[in-house]
Amino acid sequence: MTSIDPAFQRPQGFDALYGLEVLEVTDELVRAQVIVRDELRQPFGLVHGGVLTSISETLASLGTAVVVVPEGCAAMGSANSTSFLRPIIGGTIHARALRRHRGRTTWVWDVEITDDDGRICALTRMTIAVRPMPDGEPTA
Repeated sequence: MTSIDPAFQRPQGFDALYGLEVLEVTDELVRAQVIVRDELRQPFGLVHGGVLTSISETLASLGTAVVVVPEGCAAMGSANSTSFLRPIIGGTIHARALRRHRGRTTWVWDVEITDDDGRICALTRMTIAVRPMPDGEPTA
């Protein structure tokens, strides 16, 4: 297992807006959490599904980036499929991404989103494309 540069653990851009806190990043496992705020809820009081899918894409991208960024490549979302199983209305969103496939041009991750009671609220299968870095520098 390879650990990522701590700079990648500091959320930037959109991830910082919704409050992502990265807890652990390796090339096999990524864990993070987000504290639920009013801004993350849709009109009926549930955490917006886009927040959950955003968490999933970021975790899978970070886990892939551990290996591919030092090699001069970028990790970017290519496909995702999320099943929403139970709503989250408060507390903390907990996320755990497990790598399932490590290929030359694609990696596949399964992401489990749970609530404070450990109940599975969403499951995502995330495919990450590995491509040459556009400018040779990461923008994470």
